[in-house]
Order: sequence, then C-alpha cells, then structure tokens
Amino acid sequence: MHIDARIDSECLIVILVDSAKIDREAKIPPETLNGLKELGLFGIMIPEEYGGLGLSNTVYARLAEITSLDGSIAVTLAAHQAIGLKGILIAGNEAQKQKYLPKLASGEHIAAFCLTEPGSGSDAASIQTRATLSEDGKHYLISGSKFWISNGEMADIMTVFARTEVVIDGVKKDKISTFIVERAFGGVTSGKPEDKLGIRGSNTCEVSFDNVPVPVENVIGEIGGGFKVAMNILNSGRFSMGSSSAGMIKKLIEMTAEYATTRKQFNKNLGEFGMIQEKFALMALNVFVMESMAYLTAGMMDRPGLPDCSLEAAMVKVFSSEGGWICVSEALQILGGLGYTKNYPYERYVRDCRILPIFEGTNEILRMYIALTGMQYAGKLRRARTRLEVTLIITEVGSVLFFFFQTIVDEQLILKRVADVLIHLYAMTAVLSRTSRSISIGLRNHDHEVCLFCSYFCCQAVYLCLLSASALPCLLRCSTAIMCT
Repeated sequence: MHIDARIDSECLIVILVDSAKIDREAKIPPETLNGLKELGLFGIMIPEEYGGLGLSNTVYARLAEITSLDGSIAVTLAAHQAIGLKGILIAGNEAQKQKYLPKLASGEHIAAFCLTEPGSGSDAASIQTRATLSEDGKHYLISGSKFWISNGEMADIMTVFARTEVVIDGVKKDKISTFIVERAFGGVTSGKPEDKLGIRGSNTCEVSFDNVPVPVENVIGEIGGGFKVAMNILNSGRFSMGSSSAGMIKKLIEMTAEYATTRKQFNKNLGEFGMIQEKFALMALNVFVMESMAYLTAGMMDRPGLPDCSLEAAMVKVFSSEGGWICVSEALQILGGLGYTKNYPYERYVRDCRILPIFEGTNEILRMYIALTGMQYAGKLRRARTRLEVTLIITEVGSVLFFFFQTIVDEQLILKRVADVLIHLYAMTAVLSRTSRSISIGLRNHDHEVCLFCSYFCCQAVYLCLLSASALPCLLRCSTAIMCT
C-alpha cells in the first residue's frame, strides 16, 4: 500500500476514534490499538528488513501531525517508537535487531523507555536502579523502580537504564548501562496506572524490577555507556513535537473558526471582531513556525551520515510546546464559557497540551542544554566571528562568557535568555528557508507566506532576541554585586 493511502487511512482512523470516551475511561480501546497495528504505525521508522515501514524522519513528522488529533494515541505511539525501541534501533547490534524489531514493528510487542525514577527526574545521572553481574557471568540481575513510564503496564519489551560496576584504570566506578528487558524474564511488576490531568488514555505507571535476570547479550552498546545512549534516544525524538503541535492547533483552528463564523454578538459574527481575528492570526503564525522548524530539522536528520541535530530538535521542542500551550488557551478564550465545559473538546486539548513542556526533557533543562551547547559551537566559530558585523547579541553573550567562563553553567537566568535568543534565531532560519523555497518554486500563496508570516514573525523574533540580549548586562551587574558582597 502506498504511503498516501496509509495517510488517508490514518485520517479515517483518527476521525472514527472517540477521544472523549478515551479521555473519560482513561484507556485506549483494544480495537483502536489493533487498527493502528494493522496500519503499521507501530513500526513507522523501523527498516523494512525488520518488518517496519522504513519511513524517513520527514514522513514520521507528517504522521505525528495526524496522530496528534488524539493526544493519548499520539503519546502511546511515540513512547513505543520514538523512545521505547529507539535504543535498539540506533545502538543495538544486529542480533538484537533481528530478535526484537519484527514483533515491535507489527505491534505484537509494545516497547517502553525506563529511565526516570522516584528520586531522579531531570537528573538522569542519579538513578539508583542497579544491575549486578551474576556469578556465572551470563546474566545481569536488575533491581529497582522506574517512575512515570509511558506504556509501562502493557509493555513487553523495555529499554532499562541501571547502574553497573565498571573498572576504569584499575579503579571501580559506577556507570549507567542500557539493557533490553523482557517482561517474560520474570520479576517485572507494574503499578496502578496514574490518574493524570491529560493524555488520560495513555498508560503511565511505575515499573519495578526484582532481581530480573537479563542475559549479557541484551546489553545495548557497551557497559558504562548507557547515559550517552539515553541522551541520544531522547535527542532524536524531540523534533516531531513541532509537527504534532501544529497538527493539534490546525484542528483547533478549524473547530474554532466554525464557531466564530456562526456565533453572533452585537449583531456581528464573532470572527469580525479585531481581537478575535488577532487570536486566529497568532494560532496560524505559530502553526507556520512550528511546521517550518520541525520539517527543516527532519530534513537535516534524513541526510546521509546520521548528522547530530540534537540542538535543533531541542529548540523545536521548546518553541512548539510553549507555542502550543498559548494557542489552546487562545482557542478556548474564543469560545468563552462554552470552551470551559466538558461538552466541548477544548478543555481536553488544554489538559493534553500541558504535558508538552514537561516530558522528554523539561523546557528548563532543555534551555540550559541549548545555551551551553550553542556556546560550544560559538567557540569553534571564533575566527569566522571576527568577519561578522558587531551586534548587540554577539557583544553581550561574549561579555557574559568572558566574565563567568566555566561557572556559566550555574547562571540559569543568563542561560535562559541566551537559549531564547538561539531558539528565535533558529525559528527565523526555518521560516526564511521555507518562505524562500516557496518563492523559488512559485507556490501559489508564497506572497502570503512572505507578508503575513515571514515578515511579521521575523520582526517579532528580532525584537524578542534584542530584549533577551539587552537583559544580559543587568543580570551580569547583579551577579557581580552578589559576588562582591
């Protein structure tokens, strides 16, 4: 079946899903899950040789845009393939891929990503789950608990991160390693599903491991290399949040526009009022920018050689999750009191959307990552920078780096503003790239993209960049005063 047919079929599946019932009963019906499996949506990016669809990151982003019409379904699929099985896909050996990927691709087995623990959320390096090598050297015995695990109750295969003892230069040290754990190994138990604010139909629970025997052949990568595997998994999946958020907001615009063109106040349609039109413009602009960032990043990730796009993916995630939250709030505001009731889906979208700035790395942690990683790139461009025009942003960031040097990692308020500058610079790059392509190939509405989206957003983004950069001297003076007291 051609991909176009699959996309059309997926649209039909989403339309037939009773999202209100899923939200109310906090469970995705088995027939819906079976339909998703029949479409091959549990193996979108798994290569065809292992039974998957073998689709690109760009097509995955497109499908994420469609499945986002139901938040619970979107999270279930993403937890399975964007993080659950991704470790096997990007770091597993051939034997592991041959053994596990076919059943994961078909949906016969469901995957989960087990990193977070009750005592370690964003601080992934502080996990306490431990894997101890058995006396015969054939198994690792894993004990510990994992928290907030999506698909935790129904997962057959889990990517589990645990502390292991390694010897480095004759010294024993604790390092994180990655394991493929089957529920069938025994000793794996799941807690009661969490009663969540939103994405209620997705399964989230605590998963406990009690001396689970895991064959040494099930180590992903090398012993002690688990933290890098975890970061690579998380970094590779964030980009699709841009297209997912865009898909959700498009649906909201469609529903809200229908209401605004029929609802009358003061003898006029609601959509004729300027402040209501401004809300629609804001939502449409955010969709355009989210799409531009997501598909530019996906295109870069599809290039040969597996390029590192973790920085760009993090920027997509932060911008889209926060933009999505603003848009659902504006859509609800247009409906007024009706939007606040459970008779309409707007309150569900608000609840579903609130998780976006939290999971797959909180936006606070990602802002620190964006700023610190961006500064490392800036250092490599020192020679080229001397040929660039002197700007406020370059000057202020340079002053901050000169003053704090290595202790910059502790200056979160400064890092936040540097990250905001970088996020908007990348957003402008994506928007300009998309708009220039529209002009070059002669798209029918390219003039709308130039005037209504590109020009306005870039003016807004430049203002926000200058605002963030201009705050740096004040923060620098405050830090200096504190250090002197």
